[in-house]
Amino acid sequence: MRYFPLLLLLLCTATIKAQSFDFAIDHSSLIVNDLQKSGDFYANVLQLKEIPHPTNDPGFRWFKVHGNTQLHLILKDTVVMKKHKSMHLCLSTQKLDEFITHLNKNNIEYEDWPGTKSAITLRADGVKQIYLRDPEGYWIEINDAAY
Repeated sequence: MRYFPLLLLLLCTATIKAQSFDFAIDHSSLIVNDLQKSGDFYANVLQLKEIPHPTNDPGFRWFKVHGNTQLHLILKDTVVMKKHKSMHLCLSTQKLDEFITHLNKNNIEYEDWPGTKSAITLRADGVKQIYLRDPEGYWIEINDAAY
């Protein structure tokens, strides 16, 4: 019986450390200089569903990605952003081949990680991926990872 308080303390400590915040990505936002051109790219090329901005502010275009995850485009015509392939938005689809056909049909350039045009990277875990740029120069990875 004298070990019961110690056992209870250890159990409580283990329970506290085992907790998770169970985060989900709510949204990502990108600063754009041309809201019309960039928004049309996400709507037409990536075929994301545009959703209304809660205040109908003309400086925003919002898109549904999957479930409750969103992409927010924010107009800031005086901000210049440096873009690098290592910082990118990644979208996954089980229809990667169909998407590549869609890109080719619409003359949208894509490349593999090293930069070879119209090429696909095969990651060490077997996931295929391509990279393309939006009209603002942001990099987007499209892969076929299954979750």
